[in-house]
Amino acid sequence: MNNFKGKLIICIYFSYITLGFTQSSLERVSVSLNNFINEKGHILVFRGLNTSDPDKLESQGHWNKSYFKEIKKWGANIVRFPVHPTTWTKRGKKNYLKLLDDGIKWAEELGLYVIIDWHSIGNLQTEMYQHDMYDTTLKQTYDFWRTIAVKYGKNTTVAFYELFNEPTTYNNTLGTADWETWKTLNEEIITIVRANGGEGIPLVAGFNWAYDLTPIINNPIHAEGIAYVSHPYPEKREKPWEDAWTADWGFVKETYPVILTEIGFCGPEDIGQHHPVIGDESYGDAITNYCDEKEISYVVWVFDPNWAPRLFENWNYTPSRHGKYFKKKLQSYNYN
Repeated sequence: MNNFKGKLIICIYFSYITLGFTQSSLERVSVSLNNFINEKGHILVFRGLNTSDPDKLESQGHWNKSYFKEIKKWGANIVRFPVHPTTWTKRGKKNYLKLLDDGIKWAEELGLYVIIDWHSIGNLQTEMYQHDMYDTTLKQTYDFWRTIAVKYGKNTTVAFYELFNEPTTYNNTLGTADWETWKTLNEEIITIVRANGGEGIPLVAGFNWAYDLTPIINNPIHAEGIAYVSHPYPEKREKPWEDAWTADWGFVKETYPVILTEIGFCGPEDIGQHHPVIGDESYGDAITNYCDEKEISYVVWVFDPNWAPRLFENWNYTPSRHGKYFKKKLQSYNYN
């Protein structure tokens, strides 16, 4: 976020019987042309939810299986874990991995795939960030992904590695950045991931807080088996959004898989409202219809009552306005 932060669509979590999933095994997801596929070659389109940072949830007593059961109940087939560099540092590698172990286990038992997200916002090239909570270094970033690759590289539940959440120069207040250098950094991380046994799919974001993928036209990432990320929040472009989305990031789906790892909206009166997420149900209709038509995967932000746009208002999981919309939408993908 900005200032603060005729093909078969398979809803995996609803498909234990048809696809032969068991509680202890999910099939490896891989890339085929511009799609995600399972081991049988079926196209997979993901519809999921973001958790808040596992460190936050655990400290508040909510990092537990019942939280994941609710995510499943809402209709998700994938869940994204945003790991802030500062909480990774504070808790320590060994203890934070215990959190991820538990979350991955609960997700697997419920048939949910996992995205592990290195949740920083800022300029990795200058190592300047939008807030202290996002502070990291190139060395720490490389080491994080080496650790994840070694620990979870063979784990088929951990389907995706989101290498860096939201690259931005924040209008050059965090220094300058160029695509060629960003491309090289991502290729280096991917090399480290692969060399350390990481078999999941690396996800690469573009600038403008993970919105702009236009450099892909002439200079794509030089690596196999990857996908691209965008976070097209409502205020990134004016209505009607569709032509701008196609020009800015949607065109990538013609050649590579695309996953929107954050979407969502807040009303201007909602708790936590901030730019660029101010919007309403018309945005929800536009982005979900766009994704459904083009078979683009998406993950809604955020399954927490404190962060925004919040999907529920309290720990009884009472849906917010934003939550009511996306809960109904995600549950509509039940093909049983």
